[in-house]
Amino acid sequence: MKEVSEYKQLRRQNGMVGGVCGGLAAFFGISAFWFRLLFLILLLPGGVPGLLPYVLLWIIIPKA
Repeated sequence: MKEVSEYKQLRRQNGMVGGVCGGLAAFFGISAFWFRLLFLILLLPGGVPGLLPYVLLWIIIPKA
């Protein structure tokens, strides 16, 4: 049986703004650059499609 510490946990990391992109990157094992780029692209059509998910994730994901 695996211990709890062996499981990946989604946590915000110390990052540029809220640590959401860093936390997502650590959880999925990819660079935070790609998540930052995704949220930046989602901001282009008016802000809400990128800002709203980021703020919701900032509230939902616990800090490390």
